[in-house]
Amino acid sequence: MRVLCGLWFNLRRLSDVSSLGTFRRPLSSDAMRLLQFCRKGNEGEIRVGVEHERGHGVIDLKAFDPSMPPTMRGFLELGQKGMDCAQRALSSDQRIVPHSDIRLLSPVTGPDKVVCVGMNYKDHCLEQNAPIPTEPIIFSKFPSAIIGPYDDIMLPNITQKVDWEVELAFVIGQKGKHIKEEEALSYVAGFTVANDVSARDWQMEKNGKQWLLGKTFDTFCPLGPALVTTAALKDVHNLGVRCLVNGGVVQDSNTNQLIFKTEKLIAWVSQFATLYPGDVFLTGTPPGVGVFRKPPVFLKRGDVVECQIDEIGSIRNTVV
Repeated sequence: MRVLCGLWFNLRRLSDVSSLGTFRRPLSSDAMRLLQFCRKGNEGEIRVGVEHERGHGVIDLKAFDPSMPPTMRGFLELGQKGMDCAQRALSSDQRIVPHSDIRLLSPVTGPDKVVCVGMNYKDHCLEQNAPIPTEPIIFSKFPSAIIGPYDDIMLPNITQKVDWEVELAFVIGQKGKHIKEEEALSYVAGFTVANDVSARDWQMEKNGKQWLLGKTFDTFCPLGPALVTTAALKDVHNLGVRCLVNGGVVQDSNTNQLIFKTEKLIAWVSQFATLYPGDVFLTGTPPGVGVFRKPPVFLKRGDVVECQIDEIGSIRNTVV
């Protein structure tokens, strides 16, 4: 009987194992805003933090628990252990660093991949008189394009048509392959704001009209300000999304316009590639981009681009 019970237990455990041999455990359901930052005057030392609930500052997780890794990717690789530490730190009211003493970085740096989705807003398709896609249109940016929420966007000399794209982004928290749509949200560490900065001449006219080069110049992926867990959001697929250039609203939509939502995108991409903690997904942009204006409008040096998503926050980047 003991042997049979042991066999049943082992089979039960095996049923919870993914094709990669790792256990599928949902990440913490706690509402948190996770950050990656450095202290002013010590720019080379990256830290992971959790924003204090009452806005008093940021709790430095490595100062709270020296076993915590210094980067968000390393933190996410800990899985539930990292999330539990962040929740304990949040409850402790200890190791709080004032906002004035830190510089916010991108919530994640050095991911294995940055996955992007094209033509994923119904109203953006209508803007172009384009058909609604029946499958996700996937492309990528190089991770080296990522910058922080308030860093400068560098205007390259070899392009004349740099455009803005506010996007909802999410970050993977668990390794997975062939992920089922109904389980996909358990693989999400949190959501953030992105600007999919795009050189339209290199995207649409040059390089055989392949999108990669036009999307992946250095500094063409501002992210931030925080990684907001799913539990902190009422409904991630019903959030206002806006982009402002020099204070004027140029994009104004809602994530309820997404054609392929978070769960579908994870299930779709994980058919082709293993997803790793820290992987970034940009889910597409709504209408109002510069290239489809009449006449077209493109960014120039000195412009300030602000991307906003309700309940998540905003990023603000100056073009230099």
